[in-house]
Amino acid sequence: QVQLVESGGGLVQPGGSLRLSCAASGSIFSIGTMSWYRQAPGKQRELVAAITRAGRTNYADSVKGRFTISRDNAKNTVNLQMNSLKPEDTAVYLCNAQVVTTSQPLMNYWGKGTLLTVSS
Repeated sequence: QVQLVESGGGLVQPGGSLRLSCAASGSIFSIGTMSWYRQAPGKQRELVAAITRAGRTNYADSVKGRFTISRDNAKNTVNLQMNSLKPEDTAVYLCNAQVVTTSQPLMNYWGKGTLLTVSS
């Protein structure tokens, strides 16, 4: 019923910047909180940033001041602007959204992920 598709991953040098995007599509009635998670090999999946429909944000301490999450409710998209990237930011970044569809109550949906590699 709902698909989340991430884009924008790639290879970036330390100190560089990159912008990730996620677009939701399907039988969407409304979308609540949208989030970015990341998972590196051998590590647990962690919340990177989240934004409510009203625009309230929350960031992991490790990215605070470097990353900015934003959303466009009309387009059902969420973005993550990443600046001053570090090698430890290397991970698969996954989009998550709380969605109410035309036939189902609020549920979490996940994208397949996009890989960010920060290396020189």
